[in-house]
Amino acid sequence: MKYQGLELLFLFFLYSFVGWILETIVAATKQKRFVNRGLINGPICSIYGVGAVAMSIGLRGLSGGWLFVGAMIYGTVIEWIAGHWIEKLFQEKWWDYSKARWNLDGYICAYAAIIWGTLGFFITTWGNRWFLKIYHVFPKFITTILLWSVAALIIVDALASFMLLLGKSKRLHRWEEANIPFVKLSGKFSAWIVAGVERRIQKAYPAAKRLEDEILERTDENKPFAYGCGFYKLVLLLMIGAFLGDIIETIFCRLTMGSWMSRSGVVWGQFSFVWGVALAMITALLYKYKDRGDSFLFLVGTLLGGTYEYLCSVLSEIVFGKVFWDYSHMAFNLGGRINLLYCFFWGIVTVIWFKYLYPWFSNTIEKIPKKIGILVTWLMILFIIPDLGVSYAALTRYNQRERGIEAVKPWQKSMDRHFDDAEMERIYPKAKSTITNTSKK
Repeated sequence: MKYQGLELLFLFFLYSFVGWILETIVAATKQKRFVNRGLINGPICSIYGVGAVAMSIGLRGLSGGWLFVGAMIYGTVIEWIAGHWIEKLFQEKWWDYSKARWNLDGYICAYAAIIWGTLGFFITTWGNRWFLKIYHVFPKFITTILLWSVAALIIVDALASFMLLLGKSKRLHRWEEANIPFVKLSGKFSAWIVAGVERRIQKAYPAAKRLEDEILERTDENKPFAYGCGFYKLVLLLMIGAFLGDIIETIFCRLTMGSWMSRSGVVWGQFSFVWGVALAMITALLYKYKDRGDSFLFLVGTLLGGTYEYLCSVLSEIVFGKVFWDYSHMAFNLGGRINLLYCFFWGIVTVIWFKYLYPWFSNTIEKIPKKIGILVTWLMILFIIPDLGVSYAALTRYNQRERGIEAVKPWQKSMDRHFDDAEMERIYPKAKSTITNTSKK
């Protein structure tokens, strides 16, 4: 089932609201009073909306038991990421499954995973179809205005909540004391919102606790460049992973197919950002567990790698109309998007990365002088953004040409001049069109 952008936005709001109702009922039952669950003031619990949209997009082609397992994995990974994200940014832990059996540091547990699987199975099998029928009953211009209005309100609400949780409320009081009328009024209004959010968070999440050690660690200014697992280190690891991934895939193709071919994911440079993003994500998610046993890292790496690769395959097909890899000819594959052997490969790479490679790369990065490291990182970002943008445009136009769409706009004509079919086939030799379902010759 294919979804339009506004349909996904509608589903996000809808399931976020349904999730808020469920969370509020459970919390009210436990605390014997009404509590407003969720990150923001409005009746929204966004983790459910994000999970529903991710499952709707990422589990295309799955059914039955595989759909249940996929939904269970997607929901659990999203909940795990959300728990780490809240702890990382806000130094708080909002839920805790520590008392449940088969839990991982209180972030996720077996029974919650089963609930995610059940909800995801219902959503993708019946729920989306039913709700979208209701959505299309109303005139499009009304639903469009309503959805964007709700989105604007939620953004304002979310900004106020984040200002509080990121410790910005003290600034608001300084603004309130300013002599400029508009600034003073804005400060009073913002401070009122922040105070309300603060009281609500304390009531809604009584189990939330401050992680004082991390707060003290963050205030230490005498640390080397990219210390720990922060923004600068992850960006550099992303670039390193993208370059090494391209080299590894190129050598692998030479050994298995007997020919050299481009395995780059972008039009400029030898970078495979599927690998780079994977390396950065696995580092961010498993940094806390890097010293755990090999079996744990292998199992988690296998699950995360398989989930990530499946999602990348689906997104590339949706966005570009291309399948960049196909495992249909291999045993134990799932829709040709992933297979058991390469899932094990992700697990092995995870173990090798944390046990042998990451310590060396991390220490080397931290030895870079701060000013040079910051400059190099931002130069890389300034290179990545246009590279990804032009690659997206080139692939989009490549797909349009296959559909017989003529070049009318300036960007289309530019892509035809610089990245014609021959050039695109050189850069992406294994890309297979979903229109003809055959590899281009």
